[in-house]
Amino acid sequence: MYDSFYGLSARPFQLTPDPRFWFESATHRTAMSYLGYGLAQGEGFIVITGEVGSGKTTLVGHVLQSIDPARLTAAKLVTTQVGDADLLRLVADAFGIAIASPAKSDALSAIENFLHEEARAGRRSLLIVDEAQNLDFSALEELRMLSNFQLGESPLMQIFLLAQPEFRKTLASPDLEQLRQRVIATHHLEAMLPEEIGPYIQHRLRLVGWQDDPHFTPDAFDALWRASAGVPRRLNGVASRLLLYGAVEEKHQLGGDDVTNVVEDMGLSTDALSAELPAAVPVAPPVPEPAVATEAAAMESETLAEPVVSPVALADVWSDQSHNELAPVGDGWVETAPEALVEDMADATPVDAEPLALVDDIEDVPPASPVDDGQVAALQARIDALEARGVEQDAAIRRILGLLIQWVEQDGDAPAGAATIAANRAA
Repeated sequence: MYDSFYGLSARPFQLTPDPRFWFESATHRTAMSYLGYGLAQGEGFIVITGEVGSGKTTLVGHVLQSIDPARLTAAKLVTTQVGDADLLRLVADAFGIAIASPAKSDALSAIENFLHEEARAGRRSLLIVDEAQNLDFSALEELRMLSNFQLGESPLMQIFLLAQPEFRKTLASPDLEQLRQRVIATHHLEAMLPEEIGPYIQHRLRLVGWQDDPHFTPDAFDALWRASAGVPRRLNGVASRLLLYGAVEEKHQLGGDDVTNVVEDMGLSTDALSAELPAAVPVAPPVPEPAVATEAAAMESETLAEPVVSPVALADVWSDQSHNELAPVGDGWVETAPEALVEDMADATPVDAEPLALVDDIEDVPPASPVDDGQVAALQARIDALEARGVEQDAAIRRILGLLIQWVEQDGDAPAGAATIAANRAA
């Protein structure tokens, strides 16, 4: 009803996850960075947790739209409470694998043969398991066994686990030690920030032809955040009802009072609508948590620590054979080689000579007494020159260390070409 009243081509706030409406909030951007990091590794488990309605399924849909099907075969599995044998049959069905009999051994053999065929065709295999908190220990152990399949030294399957927050406690169990050691990245989806509500609402509306009708006042966005606590699915529910309310009342401007009326009509509590909005603060580096008091808490803190990674473009993380051919440079991913490292090192200023040169410069500074204006100016100029050289030295060291790290990560076997060397030297 409201879509025709406001001239929209579709409903922008449906509750069913739809990757077309993907919105990159701060927490979802971080999750994509971890996913990109994990995909570049090409092995192990990646765990994404979040509250109900936090956008886990939409995140996966966006990932599946971003990858290259010619290089990756992906299957998604929405689990219920199943055991290990049933899980294997579900995995086979998800990949379209025919199983000769209900026997577990036949299922394992068929899955392994399929993975080998995909690898020989130059494709990796990715299994996405949604609602993983419903799996028992035996099913999770079976997933670990699937991740052990290899062709030579190359893993044949990578697994994403999407789950509600309680799964983090499950994963910290001593019974899952071996699986936990194979988790290479984790992230917990948080709620959206108050300042992200306006862009989120407008983004979804623009995708269906919105022309600022209805117009939302700033206090409407504030009230929407309070009513939904920043959880995307809750926000979609309130926003959809708000547009319906506006169409019924024939309103072309919606404000905070309108949101209050909608919340009351939905039978939701209005207490949160009077709460203060949290102050927007810049993102700070994580602060180490205090020592945990129990062994179980220590285990969870250690095993679920998240690596520090940079944003990764998923479309660029695939290599033809091995993830070791990729290394981060600038905003994307390019291949690197030892030859490029050698050339960059040859061009760099020798770092060993710099400290000695700095000492010589300091020794050449005139005595401080007596001091006149000319000496002060000359001394200041010399200090400025030393600081500039220090900056150059630091940049050279950082560049060489970065190239060394890239070289080590790729095991020194990536092919070098003119384009590769040019890309590294330009970075």
